[in-house]
Amino acid sequence: MNHSTWILLDTETTGFKAPIYVVELAAQRMRGWTPEGPPFERLLNHNADIPPEASRVNGYTREILERDGEEPLAVYEAFADYVDGQPLVAYNLRYDLDEVLQPEWDRLGIEPVGRPGFCALQLAQRLLDPVPAGNHKLQTLRQYYRLPQRGAHTALGDVETVADLMQQVLRPLAEERGLDTWEAISEFAAVPWYPSRIAFGKHKGRLFREALDDSNLYGWLEWLASSNNPRSAAMGRWYLDQLSRAEQATTQSSVVAASESNGLVVFQNPELETLRQLVSSARTRLAELEAEYTNEHHGVEVVQSELFNRLRSYYVKRDALRLKVEYRRKYLDALLIEGEEEAEAVAPDYEEARAETEREYEEAATEASHTRPLSDNEQKELKGLFRKLVSLYHPDRFANEPDKQQTYKQLTQIINEARDRGDIERLREIANDPNGFLVRQGLDSLDFSDEAQVAELRQLYETLQERILNLLDELQELRESAEYELYTLSERRPEFVQEVADQQADQLVEEIAGLEAEAEQLAEEIEGLTGAEDPFRD
Repeated sequence: MNHSTWILLDTETTGFKAPIYVVELAAQRMRGWTPEGPPFERLLNHNADIPPEASRVNGYTREILERDGEEPLAVYEAFADYVDGQPLVAYNLRYDLDEVLQPEWDRLGIEPVGRPGFCALQLAQRLLDPVPAGNHKLQTLRQYYRLPQRGAHTALGDVETVADLMQQVLRPLAEERGLDTWEAISEFAAVPWYPSRIAFGKHKGRLFREALDDSNLYGWLEWLASSNNPRSAAMGRWYLDQLSRAEQATTQSSVVAASESNGLVVFQNPELETLRQLVSSARTRLAELEAEYTNEHHGVEVVQSELFNRLRSYYVKRDALRLKVEYRRKYLDALLIEGEEEAEAVAPDYEEARAETEREYEEAATEASHTRPLSDNEQKELKGLFRKLVSLYHPDRFANEPDKQQTYKQLTQIINEARDRGDIERLREIANDPNGFLVRQGLDSLDFSDEAQVAELRQLYETLQERILNLLDELQELRESAEYELYTLSERRPEFVQEVADQQADQLVEEIAGLEAEAEQLAEEIEGLTGAEDPFRD
């Protein structure tokens, strides 16, 4: 494999409805698992409209392509020179080659470029099965395996991400299986395959190998194999064949290590050991993600606290005026429709709302005063703390014990709140002595021992994976927020926070001036109608 040359490619198009036009074509020459030389990237101008749904994904419009795109025949001539007859690989080769490029070449009347290689998506599906990231979407795998951030939904960015995935994730797995030649990898990627985790029906989400211990699941697979639908029947027969092979392998290998010192025979369960390894890996990944999220979320909170402290006086004045405007309007509405007695009842509500607003600002100020950047040592410590904390993550263990389940939920909530605050002291206290912490909180202790059998480990692995995927979503949502953008900019340029504060102060001053004018107008109206002083004047 290390001496084979091939081309990794990707396309961005006008959508999925024929005729499909390529708007961006990108490729990278590979030698073995490694990129070789500069990439190829071109924009193509077909003088065709681009549906809005496609533009929202890839960002290209007809105007952009008419300005920056090249004539398609010239692009494909340059692409043919770059490919130089090498095999083509893509993440979903059937779509990029069979449904996009080949029809376009036919439409343009040009000879096919290169020759079909293997499908990188099919290789990933087989090597990663059962996929720990939940699905095989390229960006999901990029986040799960912490690959570099590239230009998502651009052809070149996706090519670079697939190259990262091949080098850092798929290569070690392939070499572990002895797939060390181009031919072996191509054959492996093309063999019939179905996911270990059933994707549909009443057993959706279950691993098909559980049928070895579950007659209902086994019977369902037999029913699937006898289907009149050829594709369903082929899937069912494949699953049954895999189960037969697994039974034979278990019979041969499930046993047998004799101790030379005392002659004892130790029976080993390969599935149990595999699940323990999967759980261990999932816990390690979850700990890394929790530490990463905590650090970045806390960094965002620190910047927001700085802004709050610098703008607090403006916010206080603005919100006080907003309350006056709101309650003066309520007073006038009540006065004009229901009379003076109903109007006078609005004033106590105003005083209560004002007191509540003041309390909220005091609490926010107290919290902001305690929000400080984490030191380098604290950031390093986070990962170690979360390694301990995720070892407590086993919510299904207490599913049939309501009291313990409630205690566990309370503990989880406390951990999450401490994580969001960046409260290292609280996380340290829980991680170092979880049951001692529970007792100090007036809660019952829990059994956090790690002795679990196959069924429990399967469930634990599922819940760990679900938590990992949810946390990846939270991390992505955080990184897409305006607050995170401000945090990253302030990391590069600390004075940026003051610049933003100055801009927001100018906006607040303008808003305050408008509220003051409106509040005064309403006060004059009240005094003119009642002949008495406005009850909302300070």
